[in-house]
Amino acid sequence: MEIETAPEDVLAEAADVSAAGAAGSARPTENVMSTENVMSTENVVPAGSAVTGTGMRISCSRDELVAKLGIVSRAVSTRGTVQVLSGILLSADGGALSLAATDMELSLRATLEAEVEGEGAVVIPGKLLVDLARLLPESAVTIEYRPEEGVAQVASGSATYRLNTYSAEDFPRLPPIEAQLHSIDREALLETVDRVARSASRDESRPVLTGILVRFETGKLVMVATDSYRLSVKETELAASAPELEAIIPARALQELARLCGSSGGPGTVELGVHENHVVFGTGDAWLTTRRIDGQFPNFRQLLPETFEVELSINRSELYDVVRRVAVLAQRNSPLRLRFTEGELTVSSQTQDIGEAKESLPVAYAGDEFLIGFNAEFLRDGVDSIKGDDVLLKLINPLRPAILVDPAGDFTYLIMPIRLAG
Repeated sequence: MEIETAPEDVLAEAADVSAAGAAGSARPTENVMSTENVMSTENVVPAGSAVTGTGMRISCSRDELVAKLGIVSRAVSTRGTVQVLSGILLSADGGALSLAATDMELSLRATLEAEVEGEGAVVIPGKLLVDLARLLPESAVTIEYRPEEGVAQVASGSATYRLNTYSAEDFPRLPPIEAQLHSIDREALLETVDRVARSASRDESRPVLTGILVRFETGKLVMVATDSYRLSVKETELAASAPELEAIIPARALQELARLCGSSGGPGTVELGVHENHVVFGTGDAWLTTRRIDGQFPNFRQLLPETFEVELSINRSELYDVVRRVAVLAQRNSPLRLRFTEGELTVSSQTQDIGEAKESLPVAYAGDEFLIGFNAEFLRDGVDSIKGDDVLLKLINPLRPAILVDPAGDFTYLIMPIRLAG
């Protein structure tokens, strides 16, 4: 498919797509969002502070163990290149059992009450331990680590299991939790993450764009994410003071934080601590640490157009339902076509050898016919991100970015168009 170039595009060059949805990508191509692909990593150093000990015996509740394993296991590495990262670190001290896991991008830690005899630490294969704990027959569990044999024995009722282990000395030292902590309203933080996270890139070759720019300003939290085809900006007012912070945080880590807050319950605040190379989040008795991504995030304010030819308010739920239905026939990267005529918006799609769809809804549009194309998934995500009864749609021309704004004016979604052939 021949690609033409649209003049003066901001995030990406619009890509040609035939009216019949010919083979090829309907994803706009990029031209401005160049960044330095530099990523900081946590230092991998032996966990020397984790004393293997002479053996330990831990007794705890099965249900609480399963709940805490469910939290930390999401940080277990699935790549298999470093075996010990596929395990969960169990360390006993006094009357508590601490669990930890990391994939070197983020780490998760949780504690639970337990009766402990002895002290020490051991790494047990994560998936195996999680699957086994869920199936244990009785409510009480005993885990006994025997370092001289290199095994951990798990007992519940009449059932016993012997699991081979990894040495705790090979487990990487996790970033310290100790930092000046600030309490951030949990609802405000998580709602902001939810609104922008879907715009973050999944392309690991451009690490800066896989992160979310997090900026605390006076009385306000700002988050920005972009994959160079779309851009989301959310500004949230904060009732309490917040730390001075501007960091690029992996989108995956912030999404895990949202899951963590949902599963751990606890207070209505999230504890936030900032280090030079990583950020710490705490909720309840669970902690998440993640690296900060090095690099220069695009200047998002320069990317947002200031003047528009068309501005109209559309019922959000009606537009979302129409886009979602018509998008079913926008397969093989075929675009959605939005045709504005006097008092009406018609959304259509066509995929060769599959079929076509078209649906109209009333809008307060007056002027010449206006036709513009968008990636179906990106447009659906944008409309879905808007909160409120209406969405304000701002257009310049068929080759320039479009803007969706929610009624409160605190969320902006920029989406690049697709050049339509014919």
